[in-house]
Amino acid sequence: MNQKKTLQELTFKDNFMFCAVLLDPINCKGVIERSIGTEIERVEVSKEKSIVYNPEYRGVRLDAYAKDEHKTRYNIEMQILSKPALQKRARYYHSQIDMEILLTGVSYEDIPNTYVIFICDFDPFGEGKYRYTRRAICKEVPELEMDDGAYTIFLSTKGSNEDEVPEELVKFLKFVGEQSSDSDKDYDDAFVKRLQDSVKDVKASREMGARYMTFQELLKDEREAGRAQGKAENVLELLRELGDVPQELEKRIMDEKDLSVLSTWLKYAAKTETIDEFISKM
Repeated sequence: MNQKKTLQELTFKDNFMFCAVLLDPINCKGVIERSIGTEIERVEVSKEKSIVYNPEYRGVRLDAYAKDEHKTRYNIEMQILSKPALQKRARYYHSQIDMEILLTGVSYEDIPNTYVIFICDFDPFGEGKYRYTRRAICKEVPELEMDDGAYTIFLSTKGSNEDEVPEELVKFLKFVGEQSSDSDKDYDDAFVKRLQDSVKDVKASREMGARYMTFQELLKDEREAGRAQGKAENVLELLRELGDVPQELEKRIMDEKDLSVLSTWLKYAAKTETIDEFISKM
């Protein structure tokens, strides 16, 4: 089992630290500008959607969400480990942002541009690039860009094409890929130095220490809830082999969160020959 990191052991790329540092609008603005390669005037960080800011937020959000002066939306997520279907996850995030905007009464033609940005501590496509930008194009006319306003950017700390991207992006991504939690390495970059100082400020904050403890508890609760749901589904799968499962029984099984109870029910389901027999043993 992996040991949990203490707040002092976190680096910028650890999800909690990443979110905490990007709550600062100046930090968030700088990360966005380096990601998209364009300067923006200002950003407004959506603190109420961050588990770092609001421990009552249900569903542990591990990304940063902001908008700029043109109402362009930015969803930024740190990816330490390679996960499947990264591009489809980006599609999901774009759809969630669009739906949220449309629910406020905005018409389709007024939907602002959206950026989904993944900062990856690995090369997501194996081409040695520091930055991969996805835009919709027409298959029949490749030079024709389908300007739907949705942009997806994948940054990689494992890039090797320094001559093709701005130096400030390379320095930022080398900082992101840093392994040491107490590194004071000089990257000769004022923005990176600001991020290093922000990491130190988070570690020195008692308030952030308390929030980190809450964050860890919520992660634990989510993992246990996921295991409970998996066990409940296994119980139902076995019972369905015996016949139709009454709705009331299905609900009781799915509502149970105690893993020891679910483990007992799973054993019963594996050994009983009828649903009635299973119910009698519960």
